[in-house]
Order: sequence, then C-alpha cells, then structure tokens
Amino acid sequence: MEILQATSSPHIRVPDTTSKVMRDVLIALVPTTAVGLYNFGLNAGLLILLCIASSVLFEYAYQKMTNRQICVSDLSAAVTGLILALNLPSNAPLWIAPIGSFFAIIIVKQLFGGLGQNFMNPAMGARVFLVISYPTIMTRFVDPVTDTISQATPLSLIKAASAVSAASGDGPDYWLNQLPSLKDSFLGFIPGTIGETSTIALLLGLTYLLVRKVVTWHIPVVYIGGVFALTFLLDGFDASMSLYNTLAGGVFLGGIFMLTDYASSPMNKTGQLIYASGAALITVLIRVFGGYNEGVMFSVLLMNMLTPMIEHYTAPRVFGTRRRRAN
Repeated sequence: MEILQATSSPHIRVPDTTSKVMRDVLIALVPTTAVGLYNFGLNAGLLILLCIASSVLFEYAYQKMTNRQICVSDLSAAVTGLILALNLPSNAPLWIAPIGSFFAIIIVKQLFGGLGQNFMNPAMGARVFLVISYPTIMTRFVDPVTDTISQATPLSLIKAASAVSAASGDGPDYWLNQLPSLKDSFLGFIPGTIGETSTIALLLGLTYLLVRKVVTWHIPVVYIGGVFALTFLLDGFDASMSLYNTLAGGVFLGGIFMLTDYASSPMNKTGQLIYASGAALITVLIRVFGGYNEGVMFSVLLMNMLTPMIEHYTAPRVFGTRRRRAN
C-alpha cells in the first residue's frame, strides 16, 4: 500500500525543479565565462575547472559521510563552484580554488543544512574569506590588453584620484587619465576577476534569466541603478565617473548572480526592493568612504543577513487576518 505524506503548505505544483533552475543559471553564466577565458587564458580555465570539480566533490563527500541524500545532480554545487571561480583573479594560484570551494560548500552551505538553508550566498562568502585570508593574491589582477599583472583597476584609480583630491585639493588628473575607455569597460578589456569585467556578457546572462523567469527585474535593476544614482549624487554629479563605478568591479556580477540567490534573498517584491536598495547604499558607502575599492561582496553578505528581518516586516498579510501593529 502506498502511503501519502502530507507536507506543509503551500501545495503548488510547478514544472520547475532545482536542477532546471541551476542549469539555466549555468547557461546564463556562459557568456561571461567565455569572455573570461578569452581574456585571461589557461590559468583562468584551470581555476574554473578546479572550483567546479572541488565544489561537487566536497558536497558529495560531506553528504556521503553524514548519510544524507546525495544531491550533486541538482547542479547547485556546480553553480557555486563556477560563480566562485568567476570571482577569482585569473592569476591566482590553483591551490586557492579548493580552499574557497571548501569554505563555500562545507562552511557556508552544508553546515547550515544544505541547499536552501544557507543564510548567505556561498560563493560570495568564500570570496570574502579569501580576500581576508589572502589579500595580496585576491587583489592582483591581469590586464587583458597588456597581459601584465596590475593592481590598477578602474576602481583603484578612481579611489586614488579621490584620495589625492581629498588630501591636497588637486592632482587627481594623473590617476583619472589612466582610466580605460568606457567602451573597454563595457566590453570587458579591463583588469578584474575572471567573470566581472564584461558588462555586455553579464547583461546577456541577465536577459536569459529574465526570459526564462528564473529571476525578476527587481533586485538586479534596482541594485545596479541604485549604485549609479548614489555614485552620481556623492561623486559631484559626474555621469562618466558614475558609469565607471557601475561598469567596473562586481556590480553586475553581484547584482545578477549573487544578490538574487533564492535562499538568501527576500521572496516578496517589496522586500526585494528594500534589499537591493540597501545593497546599493552599502556598496557605494564602502567605495566612497571606506578603505576598500570594492564594496559589492560586503554589501551582498550584509543584506543576506538582513533578509530574515526584511521578510518579517514586508511579508504580505495572511488572508483573513489583520496586520499586526508594532508595539
């Protein structure tokens, strides 16, 4: 006799499965991965393969040792590994890939219950861990045009110009004159991590996710637009500098593929708007007033941790009940 088990509501049957969603995310990441391989070559490819393979291996091994259901076929570990790799400098040593994968899969994901239970994005959590643990490795990038090691990313040049201006009241032109063209910034011919440099490739990925209805526009559009608007207000109403701040760094990669993580982002639209706006504010405040050139990774993790509170105050009223008054 077959026993039917009634689970908690809601009981909604949809054709989507975890593996289908993750497959769509992998497809959406193909353009920026391809640009990264074209720009940065063999070592970037090896880092991508190692991150994916070690992420899948760590998930399989942990689930096997703890007698849990083996779920590597849902492709979530592969997605985590690929996103982690895209957040690494292309010249990073190969041994850093399994270290980051271990932190992402075991520490952030599995120890908190596995897929859907993690309170932060695993790949971004691993990137922050690696930046704190290996700051020199994680802040040295390859310039795809000259094929040389460089720390002079567009964000670092803007930061240097701002520091000179604040200290002496003049002299920022030396740094700003070294900025690449906006066209190169849009196409991806600038120093940066493997997957964050090409805006056009990331927009192709976003378009695919929107068409497939894997994500909605609320988080990526509000976040990216918020970074541009806030930078424009705080940086002297200079539209070109706002564009550089938006196109450079991890704004598009973070806004499209990490802030939208189902497990660590709000589900309702109001919560998503608040969540994305808060992430944009934190990103810009760190970039403009903080010691780091980049604020995306910290903004993602901070807003991930605020998601339960945002959901609590923005959850729609249950039908037939009154909205609870604040004490």
